[in-house]
Amino acid sequence: MRRAAAFALVATVALLAPVIEWLVLALVVANLVTRQVAHRSHVRQAEDGAEAVSRHPAHQAVTALLVLASFYLATVSYQAGMVLSTLVLGMVLTDFFEFESRKVEARTDKEIERPKGSIVASLLVAAYAGYLTLFFLIEPLWSAVV
Repeated sequence: MRRAAAFALVATVALLAPVIEWLVLALVVANLVTRQVAHRSHVRQAEDGAEAVSRHPAHQAVTALLVLASFYLATVSYQAGMVLSTLVLGMVLTDFFEFESRKVEARTDKEIERPKGSIVASLLVAAYAGYLTLFFLIEPLWSAVV
């Protein structure tokens, strides 16, 4: 019974291989959207004090899925997966410190700023995921130059 369940899991994961780059791109876009939603939530929560500011569950879930997808991409395409995983982990680290900055701003009654560092990190991830996924659009031009 356990072998059948393990085989079903492996078969399901193997089905993601052809579409993993598109899945990563979709998760990156979802991450950017949930980042905006989380920022609005933090601004509202900061009005109730620093202790009310909490991580947004949708943003955390999308970020976790993005980390897992980038690790999976490393098993499908080693170089692209390693580069993307590095960028995504950098984004997660930036998210962590940006959230702590929002809590400090709420604690000191300052205006809650946008998470600029996290936005830049997300845009870097989006640029690389877009390059991986949409390269076929510029491939003829690229091949003519390089």
